[in-house]
Amino acid sequence: MKKLFIYYSLTGNGDLVAEYLKEKEYDIRKIETKEPLPKNYVLRILTGGYKAMINYKDKLIDFDVNIDEYDKIVIGSPVWNARLSSPINTVLKLLDLKDKKVKFILYAGSGQAPKAKEYIEKNYSQANMVILKEPLKNKEELEKLN
Repeated sequence: MKKLFIYYSLTGNGDLVAEYLKEKEYDIRKIETKEPLPKNYVLRILTGGYKAMINYKDKLIDFDVNIDEYDKIVIGSPVWNARLSSPINTVLKLLDLKDKKVKFILYAGSGQAPKAKEYIEKNYSQANMVILKEPLKNKEELEKLN
């Protein structure tokens, strides 16, 4: 079975998850946005949270939408304002996940993701979901992926 991890990482939590899944024989596809968030921490949080709240879809750099050869797709997203990140909103718009085994891995500062969880349950009811609390600070959170 071919497995693919598609993810966005702003602070490195997603990169840590990608390293972990690469050891489990996942192919890795990291998302890059055409327009980065502000470098200022407060502006970055406000901008990212607002984009997530309005379900904004960022423009991506060279995103390969071909997932035909994969049996299992795992989507990794930071949680912004309790929601999926805006780059992952774009990914979900571009990909046809209907006949795929899908899993979501969310990395959240609080370990909670109420709106993201609600969205996934509503739109991807067949998908599994794991919420990690800041895996960079809490490496034991990666055990939830076993």
